[in-house]
Amino acid sequence: MRPWDAIGFSIGSLGGNRVRTLLMLLAMAIGVAAVVLLTGIGNGARLYIVDQFASLGTNLVIVIPGRAETAGNTAAALVGETPRDLTLADARALIRDETVRRLTPVNIGETHISWRGRERQVPLVGSTAPILDIHHLRLDRGTFLPDEDMEIARPVCVLGAKVHRELFGRENGLGELVRLGGFRCRVIGVLGSEGRSLGLDTEELVIVPVAFAQMLLNTEGLFRILVEARDLAVIERLKTHIRTTIAKRHYGEEDVTLITQDSVLATFDKILRVLTLTVAAIAGISLVVAGILIMNVMLMAVAQRTGEIGLIKALGGGQMQIMVLIVTEALLLSALGGLIGLAVGVAGSWITVQFYPALNATPPPWAIGAALGTALATGLVFSLAPARRAARLDPIQALARR
Repeated sequence: MRPWDAIGFSIGSLGGNRVRTLLMLLAMAIGVAAVVLLTGIGNGARLYIVDQFASLGTNLVIVIPGRAETAGNTAAALVGETPRDLTLADARALIRDETVRRLTPVNIGETHISWRGRERQVPLVGSTAPILDIHHLRLDRGTFLPDEDMEIARPVCVLGAKVHRELFGRENGLGELVRLGGFRCRVIGVLGSEGRSLGLDTEELVIVPVAFAQMLLNTEGLFRILVEARDLAVIERLKTHIRTTIAKRHYGEEDVTLITQDSVLATFDKILRVLTLTVAAIAGISLVVAGILIMNVMLMAVAQRTGEIGLIKALGGGQMQIMVLIVTEALLLSALGGLIGLAVGVAGSWITVQFYPALNATPPPWAIGAALGTALATGLVFSLAPARRAARLDPIQALARR
């Protein structure tokens, strides 16, 4: 039997029972569409998060107080001691090296801000002028923190756009005095950035000089020190410089944890890839359900077409030819359902992008190939049992049961 004859026979069989055919096509299409759409959304979320982290630059080294890998097993932890704080003096010592391009100490806390009876809680970030470039923040109006000695507690602040809007409405708040915590502070700038920085919404931030933040938060320690290397090639030298400098200042203890931006990117990328594959696998279960439906329907089709199968065998058709006819019909169903599902999935991804432009939900090529390949494999595997049953029918008995 020629391949085109088998395909023509299968098409005629599918057209003879349109309701059954449509139900099987719908089941397979839903499975493929779910895999394609969910994989596209998962991959888009992964790319979005990775891009957000990559925007900070891969030359960034984050210095955190305390050694994360040994914090729970040290003698200091057993007696209830806390890791030694990072200080402004530590930050000043770190900046004196040729591998350092920019450095900024960071303090984070929460306080309240008020102006003429309007008051709200705000996240407070204490830092220095270089944080504008290190975190790629954008200034909408005014000026940023003055580029001066980090130990000067100048009472000035830069407001996030939402904070400025809620305090001043349509008025221009530049130059106004606001009360920040228990201190008066002059507004010198307004951020124009959107998104998140340091895990905080930039529209709700209030940024002040780091020494002033230490006064407001009543602390001498730093939350982080952000160090930007001159280029990627000197990252390891920079990390050695940081460890050595901190150890000299902390009585021989390397009590800091260093995190590089590329390691954070690699970790998030790995986690999100696994999540994407997990979501795709969960959606792929629907393809297995569709395969079981195909098997049950094909078994019913074999029972209904017993006389037809008996006639083919009586005319000289062998077991292999009967199996080819049944399997071809199942594969044709899987292929058509897969293509319909692919079209629906791609259309769903396109609609998602229209509503959320920042989320590139375009399904990756491997997901499309995997969805179609799984659909065909499912149709093949679950059609073998009906095909074998049809091939084993005795032609005389089959014709007699017609």
